[in-house]
Amino acid sequence: MSTDNLANVHACGLTEVVLFLLAILFGTGCSICSKTMMGLSGTNGTLDSDGELIVESFQKPLFQTFGMFVGMLFGLAMHWIVLAFRIPFPGYDHAGRSVGDEGDVEIPTETTSLVTNKNGNDVAEAEGEEDAGARSTKIPVWMYFFLAIPAVFDLAATALCMMGLQYLDVSIYQMLRGSGIIFVALMKQHVMKEHLHKFHWVGVFWNVISVVIVGATALLASSSSDEDGDNPKGATPSQTFLGVCLMMAGAFVQAVQFVFEEHVMKMDVPAPPLLLIGMEGFWGTVLGIVIMYPIGYFMPGDDHGSYEDPFNTWAMLVNSRNIQLAFVIYFFTIFFYNLFAVLVTFMLSSVWHAILDNFRPITVWATDLFIFYHINPFFGEAWTTYSYLQIGGMAVLLYGTAIYNAPNDGSLELEGQWWAFGIDLRSEYEAIRREREAAEVDAEWEAKRQEFKVRNLSSFIESPKISMHTQALRGIGAQHN
Repeated sequence: MSTDNLANVHACGLTEVVLFLLAILFGTGCSICSKTMMGLSGTNGTLDSDGELIVESFQKPLFQTFGMFVGMLFGLAMHWIVLAFRIPFPGYDHAGRSVGDEGDVEIPTETTSLVTNKNGNDVAEAEGEEDAGARSTKIPVWMYFFLAIPAVFDLAATALCMMGLQYLDVSIYQMLRGSGIIFVALMKQHVMKEHLHKFHWVGVFWNVISVVIVGATALLASSSSDEDGDNPKGATPSQTFLGVCLMMAGAFVQAVQFVFEEHVMKMDVPAPPLLLIGMEGFWGTVLGIVIMYPIGYFMPGDDHGSYEDPFNTWAMLVNSRNIQLAFVIYFFTIFFYNLFAVLVTFMLSSVWHAILDNFRPITVWATDLFIFYHINPFFGEAWTTYSYLQIGGMAVLLYGTAIYNAPNDGSLELEGQWWAFGIDLRSEYEAIRREREAAEVDAEWEAKRQEFKVRNLSSFIESPKISMHTQALRGIGAQHN
């Protein structure tokens, strides 16, 4: 039976919804912490001519990237804990069985040993389970090096976006970064050969529109605050074009990262989610020390003559308590965001990961409003005339996500309604429902087959204390009776 219609239709149950909401929560916290750290000031311990501590701003984008990778290293510790204590976790099979063999029961044959140990268990079976368990927890050595690839993608995407941001306003940055969902969808369709339905593409389209609205809101707000109406970055047209190209390249590389992470967790030899996060953090940390920081140190800039001086960063971190506290909070929020984002990719798909990232500018804006009016105006954002557009962008984003999520509960199905703009895709929904019903019948039949095998096995082997010869004689006697 063909399952093309079900290839990218994922049931969003309670678990998936909770993971998605947790990813939004920690992603918002991570962005707020990042923005807050950029606005902090501290001292590196040096004194001026008057004997006072020199205070400077802590604008360290490379340090935040490096801190992200260090935070992800915690995934390795969790990976080993899950394996050592056999803790149930998505992506881990402690029973030592493959997905296709789950629930299968081995029926004794002439080559199957029925010798039992002192506990009444099958010796060969026990040894087999032990070997299988060892195989299930053993990760190939090449996998540890293979997982350096997403770290390279992550670092490259960050570097490209940072370089592009030099020539663009933050509003344009948001719009171009959110366009990554288009690249993810295209790669899913044409590289991974996973069919996306028409309603999926409609949902992707409305997600892009929401990003454009959010970016336009920030652009209008920044333009109204600029009395001369000049480019806030002071960039020439050619530099602006270069910035757009760099941002689009960064969005593309990040899309490749999302799709690669989904693929590597679903290969024949899959990488468990926690191992993926941990090794990405490990290789990212190594690349940060060996490549990123040396380039940042020798590149001319405003940080004591460098683009970013790691020695000054360390001195400020050691001597400034407020920066230490902000980094600890950032460390945990960035780890849990990456954890839940990867689990969203594992449980749903890389497109859902891209949708998740498109939610962040809006949730960050809403949080900034709360901070401005209820906590500290210095770190928040005030309500403006254009904030209504931001709300409109959020509504469009929810609309597009609900369309993409069809035909699950709580989704929107395009059946020619006025809000569907005349688009009628009910034939796709009906085909998906038919295949789901057929899949449920197949699953029910498979469950009955497994139950039948268990019953036959239990009746064939009545007790481990009775020999095979005695059981055979009982069977012959039963036939004569």
